[in-house]
Amino acid sequence: MSKPVISIIAAAALAVGITACGGSSDSGSGTGTSSGSVTVDGSSTVFPFAQAAAEAFQSANPNAKVTVGESGTGGGFEKFCAGETDISDASRPIDPAKEVPVCKKNGITYTSVQVANDGISIVTNPSLKITCLKTAQLNQLWKKGSTVTDYSQLGSGTPAGKVSLYGPGTNSGTFDFFTETINGTKGDSRTDYQPSEDDNVLVQGVEGDQTALGYFGYSYYESNASKLNLVAVDGGGGCIKPSVATIQNGTYKPLSRPLYVYVNTKALSSKPQVKAFIDYELANAEASAKTAQIVPLTPAQLSQAQAALKKAEGS
Repeated sequence: MSKPVISIIAAAALAVGITACGGSSDSGSGTGTSSGSVTVDGSSTVFPFAQAAAEAFQSANPNAKVTVGESGTGGGFEKFCAGETDISDASRPIDPAKEVPVCKKNGITYTSVQVANDGISIVTNPSLKITCLKTAQLNQLWKKGSTVTDYSQLGSGTPAGKVSLYGPGTNSGTFDFFTETINGTKGDSRTDYQPSEDDNVLVQGVEGDQTALGYFGYSYYESNASKLNLVAVDGGGGCIKPSVATIQNGTYKPLSRPLYVYVNTKALSSKPQVKAFIDYELANAEASAKTAQIVPLTPAQLSQAQAALKKAEGS
Protein backbone atom coordinates (compact mmCIF):
# COMPACT_ATOMS: atom_id res chain seq x y z
CA MET A 1 0.00 0.00 0.00
CA SER A 2 1.63 3.26 -1.10
CA LYS A 3 1.23 6.27 1.14
CA PRO A 4 2.99 9.54 1.77
CA VAL A 5 5.14 9.31 4.85
CA ILE A 6 3.48 10.87 7.89
CA SER A 7 5.50 11.96 10.86
CA ILE A 8 3.50 10.76 13.82
CA ILE A 9 3.41 13.46 16.41
CA ALA A 10 3.88 12.29 19.97
CA ALA A 11 0.59 13.47 21.34
CA ALA A 12 1.73 13.16 24.90
CA ALA A 13 4.15 16.00 24.20
CA LEU A 14 1.46 18.28 22.91
CA ALA A 15 0.83 20.08 26.17
CA VAL A 16 -0.20 23.50 25.07
CA GLY A 17 0.28 26.22 27.66
CA ILE A 18 -2.25 28.86 26.73
CA THR A 19 -1.35 32.32 27.95
CA ALA A 20 -3.64 35.23 27.41
CA CYS A 21 -3.70 38.80 28.55
CA GLY A 22 -6.33 41.38 29.18
CA GLY A 23 -9.16 41.65 31.66
CA SER A 24 -12.37 41.76 29.72
CA SER A 25 -15.54 40.94 31.59
CA ASP A 26 -17.10 37.82 30.08
CA SER A 27 -20.24 36.18 31.37
CA GLY A 28 -19.91 33.09 33.53
CA SER A 29 -18.49 32.02 36.86
CA GLY A 30 -15.06 33.07 38.08
CA THR A 31 -14.81 36.21 35.97
CA GLY A 32 -11.97 38.53 36.91
CA THR A 33 -11.25 36.96 40.32
CA SER A 34 -9.40 33.67 39.75
CA SER A 35 -5.67 33.05 39.92
CA GLY A 36 -3.46 29.97 39.94
CA SER A 37 -2.96 27.07 37.56
CA VAL A 38 -5.33 24.50 36.09
CA THR A 39 -4.04 21.42 34.24
CA VAL A 40 -6.16 19.77 31.55
CA ASP A 41 -5.31 16.89 29.21
CA GLY A 42 -7.01 14.19 27.19
CA SER A 43 -9.13 13.86 24.09
CA SER A 44 -7.99 15.49 20.84
CA THR A 45 -11.67 15.78 19.91
CA VAL A 46 -12.46 17.81 23.03
CA PHE A 47 -9.19 19.77 22.78
CA PRO A 48 -10.51 22.63 20.57
CA PHE A 49 -13.43 23.12 22.96
CA ALA A 50 -11.19 23.11 26.05
CA GLN A 51 -8.70 25.42 24.37
CA ALA A 52 -11.45 27.90 23.43
CA ALA A 53 -12.78 27.85 27.01
CA ALA A 54 -9.28 28.28 28.46
CA GLU A 55 -8.46 31.26 26.26
CA ALA A 56 -11.75 33.00 27.13
CA PHE A 57 -11.36 32.20 30.85
CA GLN A 58 -7.82 33.60 30.93
CA SER A 59 -8.89 36.72 29.10
CA ALA A 60 -11.38 37.29 31.92
CA ASN A 61 -8.92 36.11 34.60
CA PRO A 62 -5.41 37.34 33.68
CA ASN A 63 -3.83 35.86 36.81
CA ALA A 64 -4.98 32.34 35.95
CA LYS A 65 -3.08 29.89 33.77
CA VAL A 66 -4.86 26.97 32.14
CA THR A 67 -2.60 24.41 30.46
CA VAL A 68 -4.39 22.20 27.91
CA GLY A 69 -2.86 19.06 26.40
CA GLU A 70 -4.17 16.52 23.88
CA SER A 71 -2.57 13.16 24.58
CA GLY A 72 -5.77 11.31 23.66
CA THR A 73 -8.54 10.10 25.95
CA GLY A 74 -6.54 7.09 27.14
CA GLY A 75 -3.38 9.11 27.63
CA GLY A 76 -5.38 11.76 29.47
CA PHE A 77 -6.89 9.22 31.87
CA GLU A 78 -3.40 7.82 32.58
CA LYS A 79 -2.28 11.25 33.77
CA PHE A 80 -5.56 11.98 35.53
CA CYS A 81 -5.61 8.73 37.50
CA ALA A 82 -1.98 9.31 38.46
CA GLY A 83 -2.98 12.65 39.97
CA GLU A 84 -1.03 14.68 37.40
CA THR A 85 -3.98 16.70 36.05
CA ASP A 86 -7.03 18.46 37.46
CA ILE A 87 -9.36 17.81 34.52
CA SER A 88 -9.42 15.08 31.87
CA ASP A 89 -11.15 15.62 28.53
CA ALA A 90 -12.74 12.45 27.18
CA SER A 91 -14.56 11.31 24.06
CA ARG A 92 -15.74 8.15 25.83
CA PRO A 93 -16.60 7.17 29.41
CA ILE A 94 -13.77 6.13 31.71
CA ASP A 95 -13.01 2.41 31.34
CA PRO A 96 -14.47 0.55 34.36
CA ALA A 97 -12.12 -2.40 33.95
CA LYS A 98 -8.80 -0.64 33.30
CA GLU A 99 -8.90 3.03 34.29
CA VAL A 100 -11.34 3.13 37.23
CA PRO A 101 -9.22 0.72 39.33
CA VAL A 102 -6.11 2.85 38.76
CA CYS A 103 -7.92 5.98 39.91
CA LYS A 104 -9.25 4.10 42.94
CA LYS A 105 -5.81 2.73 43.83
CA ASN A 106 -4.36 6.24 43.73
CA GLY A 107 -7.21 7.78 45.70
CA ILE A 108 -8.47 9.86 42.78
CA THR A 109 -12.18 10.59 42.97
CA TYR A 110 -13.96 12.44 40.21
CA THR A 111 -17.16 13.61 38.66
CA SER A 112 -17.96 13.74 34.95
CA VAL A 113 -20.16 16.14 33.00
CA GLN A 114 -21.08 16.24 29.35
CA VAL A 115 -19.85 19.42 27.65
CA ALA A 116 -20.62 18.88 23.96
CA ASN A 117 -21.61 16.36 21.27
CA ASP A 118 -19.73 14.80 18.39
CA GLY A 119 -20.27 12.65 15.33
CA ILE A 120 -17.33 10.66 14.05
CA SER A 121 -16.85 11.76 10.46
CA ILE A 122 -15.87 9.38 7.67
CA VAL A 123 -13.93 11.31 5.04
CA THR A 124 -12.05 10.68 1.84
CA ASN A 125 -9.75 12.62 -0.41
CA PRO A 126 -11.96 14.55 -2.89
CA SER A 127 -10.55 12.34 -5.68
CA LEU A 128 -12.10 9.25 -4.09
CA LYS A 129 -15.80 9.51 -4.89
CA ILE A 130 -17.44 7.54 -2.10
CA THR A 131 -20.79 9.07 -1.16
CA CYS A 132 -22.20 6.62 1.41
CA LEU A 133 -21.09 3.53 3.31
CA LYS A 134 -23.19 1.09 5.30
CA THR A 135 -21.97 0.17 8.76
CA ALA A 136 -21.45 -3.38 7.46
CA GLN A 137 -19.12 -2.00 4.79
CA LEU A 138 -17.20 0.01 7.39
CA ASN A 139 -16.86 -3.17 9.42
CA GLN A 140 -15.64 -5.06 6.37
CA LEU A 141 -13.06 -2.35 5.70
CA TRP A 142 -11.79 -1.71 9.24
CA LYS A 143 -12.18 -4.99 11.15
CA LYS A 144 -9.16 -6.87 12.44
CA GLY A 145 -7.75 -9.10 9.75
CA SER A 146 -9.59 -7.31 6.93
CA THR A 147 -8.44 -8.44 3.48
CA VAL A 148 -10.01 -5.49 1.66
CA THR A 149 -7.26 -3.93 -0.44
CA ASP A 150 -9.43 -2.15 -3.03
CA TYR A 151 -12.57 -0.16 -2.29
CA SER A 152 -14.41 -1.93 -5.11
CA GLN A 153 -14.41 -5.05 -2.89
CA LEU A 154 -16.99 -3.31 -0.68
CA GLY A 155 -19.59 -3.52 -3.47
CA SER A 156 -22.68 -1.30 -3.72
CA GLY A 157 -21.11 0.88 -6.39
CA THR A 158 -18.00 1.85 -4.46
CA PRO A 159 -15.26 3.00 -6.84
CA ALA A 160 -12.03 1.20 -7.54
CA GLY A 161 -9.00 2.48 -5.67
CA LYS A 162 -6.19 1.03 -3.58
CA VAL A 163 -7.19 1.14 0.09
CA SER A 164 -5.22 3.74 2.04
CA LEU A 165 -6.49 4.32 5.56
CA TYR A 166 -5.93 6.97 8.23
CA GLY A 167 -7.29 6.89 11.76
CA PRO A 168 -6.66 7.63 15.43
CA GLY A 169 -4.04 5.79 17.44
CA THR A 170 -4.92 3.29 20.12
CA ASN A 171 -4.78 5.88 22.95
CA SER A 172 -7.66 7.75 21.35
CA GLY A 173 -11.23 7.62 22.64
CA THR A 174 -12.31 8.06 19.03
CA PHE A 175 -10.48 4.83 18.17
CA ASP A 176 -12.17 3.03 21.08
CA PHE A 177 -15.65 4.30 20.23
CA PHE A 178 -15.34 3.62 16.50
CA THR A 179 -13.94 0.10 16.85
CA GLU A 180 -16.50 -0.90 19.47
CA THR A 181 -19.41 0.61 17.52
CA ILE A 182 -18.43 -0.59 14.05
CA ASN A 183 -16.47 -3.76 14.77
CA GLY A 184 -18.22 -4.90 17.94
CA THR A 185 -15.20 -4.91 20.24
CA LYS A 186 -13.12 -2.01 21.55
CA GLY A 187 -9.69 -2.11 19.92
CA ASP A 188 -10.72 -4.60 17.22
CA SER A 189 -9.14 -2.98 14.16
CA ARG A 190 -6.91 -3.73 11.24
CA THR A 191 -3.40 -2.43 11.90
CA ASP A 192 -2.24 -1.60 8.38
CA TYR A 193 -3.31 2.04 8.50
CA GLN A 194 -1.63 5.36 9.26
CA PRO A 195 -2.38 6.21 12.93
CA SER A 196 -2.03 9.46 14.80
CA GLU A 197 -3.37 10.88 18.07
CA ASP A 198 -3.34 14.29 16.36
CA ASP A 199 -6.42 14.74 14.15
CA ASN A 200 -4.72 17.53 12.21
CA VAL A 201 -2.12 15.01 11.06
CA LEU A 202 -4.94 12.74 9.86
CA VAL A 203 -6.54 15.62 7.96
CA GLN A 204 -3.22 16.36 6.25
CA GLY A 205 -2.74 12.70 5.42
CA VAL A 206 -6.15 12.29 3.78
CA GLU A 207 -5.78 15.60 1.95
CA GLY A 208 -2.46 14.53 0.45
CA ASP A 209 -3.37 10.98 -0.58
CA GLN A 210 -5.73 10.53 -3.56
CA THR A 211 -7.11 7.16 -2.41
CA ALA A 212 -7.25 7.98 1.29
CA LEU A 213 -10.15 7.31 3.65
CA GLY A 214 -10.09 8.19 7.34
CA TYR A 215 -12.16 9.02 10.38
CA PHE A 216 -12.01 11.61 13.17
CA GLY A 217 -14.20 14.04 15.13
CA TYR A 218 -16.71 16.26 13.34
CA SER A 219 -15.01 19.54 14.29
CA TYR A 220 -11.90 18.56 12.34
CA TYR A 221 -13.98 17.86 9.26
CA GLU A 222 -15.93 21.11 9.62
CA SER A 223 -12.79 23.23 9.84
CA ASN A 224 -11.33 21.47 6.77
CA ALA A 225 -14.50 20.91 4.72
CA SER A 226 -13.06 22.46 1.56
CA LYS A 227 -10.22 19.89 1.53
CA LEU A 228 -12.19 16.71 2.23
CA ASN A 229 -15.13 14.65 0.95
CA LEU A 230 -17.65 13.82 3.68
CA VAL A 231 -19.11 10.31 3.45
CA ALA A 232 -22.66 9.63 4.60
CA VAL A 233 -23.23 6.61 6.86
CA ASP A 234 -26.15 4.20 6.61
CA GLY A 235 -26.82 2.74 10.03
CA GLY A 236 -30.03 1.11 8.84
CA GLY A 237 -32.16 4.20 8.25
CA GLY A 238 -30.60 5.46 5.03
CA CYS A 239 -27.55 7.54 4.19
CA ILE A 240 -27.07 10.37 6.71
CA LYS A 241 -24.20 12.83 6.90
CA PRO A 242 -23.07 14.25 10.23
CA SER A 243 -24.15 17.82 10.93
CA VAL A 244 -25.05 19.83 14.01
CA ALA A 245 -28.71 18.91 13.50
CA THR A 246 -28.25 15.18 12.79
CA ILE A 247 -25.78 14.74 15.65
CA GLN A 248 -27.98 16.55 18.18
CA ASN A 249 -31.18 14.78 17.17
CA GLY A 250 -29.52 11.37 16.97
CA THR A 251 -30.32 10.60 13.34
CA TYR A 252 -26.62 10.28 12.50
CA LYS A 253 -26.39 6.67 13.66
CA PRO A 254 -24.48 4.97 15.10
CA LEU A 255 -21.50 7.34 15.20
CA SER A 256 -22.90 10.18 17.32
CA ARG A 257 -21.60 10.43 20.87
CA PRO A 258 -21.36 12.67 23.95
CA LEU A 259 -18.12 14.43 24.93
CA TYR A 260 -17.10 14.73 28.59
CA VAL A 261 -14.83 16.38 31.08
CA TYR A 262 -13.78 14.51 34.23
CA VAL A 263 -12.90 16.71 37.22
CA ASN A 264 -10.80 15.65 40.19
CA THR A 265 -13.15 16.26 43.13
CA LYS A 266 -10.28 17.06 45.53
CA ALA A 267 -9.04 19.73 43.13
CA LEU A 268 -12.60 20.95 42.72
CA SER A 269 -12.93 21.56 46.46
CA SER A 270 -9.38 22.67 47.28
CA LYS A 271 -8.41 24.75 44.25
CA PRO A 272 -10.75 27.72 43.69
CA GLN A 273 -9.33 28.25 40.21
CA VAL A 274 -10.37 24.71 39.16
CA LYS A 275 -13.92 25.27 40.35
CA ALA A 276 -13.99 28.68 38.67
CA PHE A 277 -12.74 27.24 35.38
CA ILE A 278 -15.12 24.28 35.22
CA ASP A 279 -18.04 26.55 36.16
CA TYR A 280 -16.99 28.96 33.44
CA GLU A 281 -16.49 26.16 30.90
CA LEU A 282 -20.01 24.89 31.41
CA ALA A 283 -21.65 28.32 31.67
CA ASN A 284 -20.05 29.25 28.35
CA ALA A 285 -20.30 25.82 26.70
CA GLU A 286 -22.30 27.06 23.73
CA ALA A 287 -19.86 29.87 22.96
CA SER A 288 -16.85 27.57 23.29
CA ALA A 289 -18.53 24.98 21.05
CA LYS A 290 -19.14 27.65 18.42
CA THR A 291 -15.51 28.82 18.56
CA ALA A 292 -14.26 25.24 18.35
CA GLN A 293 -16.74 24.34 15.57
CA ILE A 294 -17.95 21.50 17.76
CA VAL A 295 -21.57 20.42 18.28
CA PRO A 296 -23.06 22.16 21.35
CA LEU A 297 -25.22 20.66 24.05
CA THR A 298 -28.98 20.76 23.66
CA PRO A 299 -30.81 22.81 26.34
CA ALA A 300 -31.86 19.59 28.07
CA GLN A 301 -28.29 18.26 28.07
CA LEU A 302 -26.98 21.56 29.44
CA SER A 303 -29.48 21.53 32.31
CA GLN A 304 -28.49 17.97 33.17
CA ALA A 305 -24.78 18.84 33.10
CA GLN A 306 -25.27 21.90 35.30
CA ALA A 307 -27.24 19.83 37.83
CA ALA A 308 -24.48 17.20 37.94
CA LEU A 309 -21.81 19.83 38.51
CA LYS A 310 -23.79 21.56 41.27
CA LYS A 311 -24.21 18.21 43.01
CA ALA A 312 -20.48 17.55 42.81
CA GLU A 313 -19.72 21.00 44.19
CA GLY A 314 -22.17 20.45 47.03
CA SER A 315 -24.25 23.49 46.12
